[in-house]
Amino acid sequence: MKYKKYFCMFAALVVACAAAAQDYPKVIFPGDYPDPTILRDGKDFYMTHSSFSYSPGFLIWHSQDLVNWEPISRANGAGMAPDLVKYGDIYYLYYPWGKTNYVTWAKDMRGPWSKPVDLHVEGIDPGHIVDQEGNRYLHLSEGTVVQLAEDGLSVVGKPKKVYDGWQYPTNWDVECFCLESPKLFFKDGYYYLTSAEGGTAGPATSHMAVSARSRKVTGPWENSPYNPIVHTYSADDAWWSKGHATVFDDADGNWWIIYHAYKKGFHTLGRSTLLEPIEWTNDGWFRTKSHATLPVADEKVKGCGISDISDNFCGDRIGLRWSTFGGVPKRCTELSDGWITVTGKGNSPQNGRVLLAIPVHEGYETQVEVELQTASEAGLLLFYKPKVFAGITFKTDSIKCYSEFDEFKTSRNIFGRKMCLKIINDRNICSFQASSDGEHWQTIASGINVSDMNHNEYNGFRSLRIALYVGGDGMARFHDFKYKNLNITKS
Repeated sequence: MKYKKYFCMFAALVVACAAAAQDYPKVIFPGDYPDPTILRDGKDFYMTHSSFSYSPGFLIWHSQDLVNWEPISRANGAGMAPDLVKYGDIYYLYYPWGKTNYVTWAKDMRGPWSKPVDLHVEGIDPGHIVDQEGNRYLHLSEGTVVQLAEDGLSVVGKPKKVYDGWQYPTNWDVECFCLESPKLFFKDGYYYLTSAEGGTAGPATSHMAVSARSRKVTGPWENSPYNPIVHTYSADDAWWSKGHATVFDDADGNWWIIYHAYKKGFHTLGRSTLLEPIEWTNDGWFRTKSHATLPVADEKVKGCGISDISDNFCGDRIGLRWSTFGGVPKRCTELSDGWITVTGKGNSPQNGRVLLAIPVHEGYETQVEVELQTASEAGLLLFYKPKVFAGITFKTDSIKCYSEFDEFKTSRNIFGRKMCLKIINDRNICSFQASSDGEHWQTIASGINVSDMNHNEYNGFRSLRIALYVGGDGMARFHDFKYKNLNITKS
């Protein structure tokens, strides 16, 4: 009996340790939230992500505990891999787009944000740092650095190469060397540089985050003996292409690392933002650890429900979380009595107006009530980009189903100018339904595979987003947009 008691105690300890080891990484932004950049300002955290071709600009989030987040503003500009920083009393957002880098600034995180200023410097993924003498710098891709003017709105001189990266084993399966995503901070006499290597998509094991340190902002840099700090070692891992990391501390002295990754087997969802605790070694390096204490997400906290994207369209303006593809006209939507009226364009989903929402689960269903007003067509889609989408649309006389932009089924419209539409996405296999009352549903098409609608197939670093679509020169309106998680297992 005594041995049995000790065996049970040992078994319980093993289970407890295993549970602790599985606590992290913690998903704090499920869905398509790539290239995270985070700023701590006292007890407040602010975060934003790449906006790419989505408008209107960078969505700024606020939190005081790293778990409950609220969207608070949109910063002007469209781009990728931004860096959100504070210098003096001003907030700055640096980001690349095209063949140059831009900066927008604000005195308050809630805006207004300035018009983007062109820095006229090439390279991607800018990382801002201030040295101990107060000089400002931007580190860029390929290990380069350029000095900034004191106001941070122009550069001084040209970029110069100061870092060669960390050489991973030659037999690792990666996409490319791709030294990028420099993020920096200063601690105990050292500047720490965290970079990405390996490519951002491609093989599951492609991406990684590596660290180096130097006594000077411009180097020379010494690589960490704990590299890579984060990495996907096998396609059997739960998260693929882990990388693009930022290291930061909280107000209580705890240290953390955030990065992005694809959910195993779900490139369609884009890259989620993940969080892990880190610890410092006696010789001044950091590495991830398996356990730390964080609060639990409280759905009663305003804005914390990142996973709940349903919208009843109450209020006088469209929610901050909605976006569109490409540019946005000054006025294309109007809210009234729980309906959102959308002005259309084009003549098909390939060139029509789309309002986009980010799904966050492997399996989900989404539905909305749609009414044609003066528009010729409207519908509900899963949209990657023009010519890469699937979904259901209708005109006054017909209902159409699409997959990868091909119209593969047309039915007679028996519902009229108003109907409810539903898409059920069961782990990338979809069905499209229609209803007159939102309770009794007719399946229009089923078995549509959307798993190939992702970056590895079509480029663009995007995700498969839910879209409210309007085609033609007129208007259509939408009511009671609903989203429900269908996952059997916890995501």
